[in-house]
Amino acid sequence: MSEIQHWDLILEPKRAWWDLRLNQVWRYRDLVLLFVRRDFVSYYKQTILGPLWFLIQPLLTTLTFTVIFGNIAALPTDGLPQFLFYLSGTVIWGYFAECLHKTSDTFIANANIFGKVYFPRLVMPISTLLSNLITFSIQFLLFLAFLLYFVLAGTDVQPSWAVLVLPLLLLLMAGLGLGFGIIISSLTTKYRDLRFLIQFGVQLWMYATPIIYPVSSIPERFRWIILINPITPIVEAFRFAFLGAGSFSWLYLGYSFLVMMVVLLLGVLIFNRVETTFMDTV
Repeated sequence: MSEIQHWDLILEPKRAWWDLRLNQVWRYRDLVLLFVRRDFVSYYKQTILGPLWFLIQPLLTTLTFTVIFGNIAALPTDGLPQFLFYLSGTVIWGYFAECLHKTSDTFIANANIFGKVYFPRLVMPISTLLSNLITFSIQFLLFLAFLLYFVLAGTDVQPSWAVLVLPLLLLLMAGLGLGFGIIISSLTTKYRDLRFLIQFGVQLWMYATPIIYPVSSIPERFRWIILINPITPIVEAFRFAFLGAGSFSWLYLGYSFLVMMVVLLLGVLIFNRVETTFMDTV
């Protein structure tokens, strides 16, 4: 009489919409860390300057914003030094933009490995969030170095107690980037045109976010348009926390959290549905 075999993992071709199996992601946490290491090490592996690009990119972007929007267009910066104002926006926005851009290409960019071995597909976008968090940490240290310089130079910059909510702000940015990213990634398995719109769409989104201008500079009757953007309260809270300018509102952060939860839930549902059949269309 043959012995009964007990399987650790059973693969099934069909499952319900609400069968998300998020516990499998935790079981594959070691794989997440391996992908994080791979992404971080290989991204600039064959470049001349290597990891220095993590610092060069925000610096060049900030200098460009300072010259064009600060000096030529003469946009206000809430009384803050222009360089520090634009650097703060560039660093916090960069984390969200990278999360959105890279997770939006999950299925197509990883079709080869997805077709060869099974693992929870959410492992890939989650590892992207973590590897981008390392990049953010490096750029954040750069921001703190310039902040210290301006403080020692006597600039009227006043960090506040809100620095303690930085983990919450990063959580909101990561959740929104992941949610929107995996929705777009799921749609691009059938509609490849969306890939060409992502870069342009993220750029437009940046201009709809107070990165190069403060919310206070927007006329009152149009301010609601900026405030319905869930990224706006996060950027404003970041500047308020470290520079003492901008605004901090638990109500608006609550709104961002609600949008994040809705988008993230919708994204995971669609992502899990598409992952069962995407190999037929990619």
